[in-house]
Amino acid sequence: MSAHRGMFGVAGSGDTSGYGLLNRPITKPRSSTRPYGGYFDMVVDRLTVILGGRRSFEAAVERVTVEQHGQLTLEVRRWQLPRVARSLRDDPQLRFELCLGVSGVHYPEDAGRELHAVYPLMSITHNRRICLEVAVSDTDPRVPSLFSIYPTTDWHERETYDFFGIVFDGHPALTRIEMPDDWVGHPQRKDYSLGGVAVEYHGARISPPDQRRSYR
Repeated sequence: MSAHRGMFGVAGSGDTSGYGLLNRPITKPRSSTRPYGGYFDMVVDRLTVILGGRRSFEAAVERVTVEQHGQLTLEVRRWQLPRVARSLRDDPQLRFELCLGVSGVHYPEDAGRELHAVYPLMSITHNRRICLEVAVSDTDPRVPSLFSIYPTTDWHERETYDFFGIVFDGHPALTRIEMPDDWVGHPQRKDYSLGGVAVEYHGARISPPDQRRSYR
């Protein structure tokens, strides 16, 4: 179990925005057991057949979880991600034609698995939703791009690279999309300093967090 501390888990940043006392525990979901419920069992069973059986499925998918809000997540080994995604897209019984993007997550206390990329998939044909998730180390943050399978991931992979530093191998133009090209660091990581940069918004100047008043 880990915990959010401060606004985004950062300590010693000089943040005086009022969020410094936040301390919320994070419980990561464990592997779920069957039956998963609804169409989830069918999806897992069909994917197992497509990948070549139980051993091949387990070589590609690290774990299967059904979270409290009813979301099926397949945590995939990173180099198997394109194979799994293509199988989910192309099989007539699955037909997850749409990838809704990719989001980055940073778990700094999860040694060797600090960075996660999460892909929500949707089957328009069958009206179903699942998620794919990949975990990598912040010292080797490489994940195969899904651009050739789901072109809709283009700008989303660039944004995740920009904010989290996950490198999507095979992306045709993996450059920053929000921050300047010469920006140092990845602003949505939890170890990124919150202070030091003022923001201009609608003619008003917003002071950086380390210069705001304290609410303690």
